[in-house]
Amino acid sequence: MNTSSTNVTVVLPYRDSFTKAVTKNVIVVLLGIFITYINGGLIQTFCKHQIFYINPRYILFIHLVVNDTIQVTVTIILFVISYVLHKINVYICCIFILITLFTTENTRLNLACMAVECFIAICLPLRHPQVCTVNKTLMLIGLIWATSILSALPDLFITLAKEPLDFFHSRVFCVAQTVFPNPLIIKKKNIMFSTFLVVVWITIFYTYFRILFTAKTASKDATKARNTIILHGFQLLLCMVTYVEPPLKQALRQAFPKNHIDSMFACYIIIQILPRSLSPIIYGIRDKTFRRYLKRYVLC
Repeated sequence: MNTSSTNVTVVLPYRDSFTKAVTKNVIVVLLGIFITYINGGLIQTFCKHQIFYINPRYILFIHLVVNDTIQVTVTIILFVISYVLHKINVYICCIFILITLFTTENTRLNLACMAVECFIAICLPLRHPQVCTVNKTLMLIGLIWATSILSALPDLFITLAKEPLDFFHSRVFCVAQTVFPNPLIIKKKNIMFSTFLVVVWITIFYTYFRILFTAKTASKDATKARNTIILHGFQLLLCMVTYVEPPLKQALRQAFPKNHIDSMFACYIIIQILPRSLSPIIYGIRDKTFRRYLKRYVLC
């Protein structure tokens, strides 16, 4: 089943049987509820204890948790809409897609900032109190959002300039390719992706190796920080899979023509849901201080 939007043609997924569709939606919604429940416990733990919201490390962490919660919620809403309504108005879809673009960029930038904070805490401990303050951390979070918004908003402006007004009142299957179909946007995304990729990975590698050398002669805190950055890198790697999603889906479609719908569903879980479940593990469970307070709220 195909639908055309100006100069772009998007292949929409075939319909599942009713039982399979209900099963997939229940699985996705339950996963979303579980992740939101854990993240809600993290947020409540953070807000209830001053030890966390005066610490820049935990402020960056809780920002990542809130960001992931927003992203999971929006992607699950889009998933359910794709089965229930199938198509929605372009202007509504634009809002959902922009939110996912903002939060996706936020995740990568936030991980890089957390790696830098670990590096300063271990390698420059005397300067850490002056460099990593609460006010500077809040300003950094604002800068993260400003960078993400400025990188994604041109997609909307280009579409407003190139597409007729009727396009925004039409109904489409809600994916980025249908609401931002201009080829110029694809080129812009490739440039922005390459830039963010280089900057973030250089930051991850630099901080990891600096902490690695420090850990050989320092306390076990340095080793823990090093392991945390490894997990940041793994989480970042999973987030980057988003950019290879289209060719990956195309390859799976060719490899499993009879079961490609199920393989697409597996891709969705791995690419969209799994990376958002790692933040509670990295800090909420591994961190002894956070874990001690978290038990009270999650178990309740």
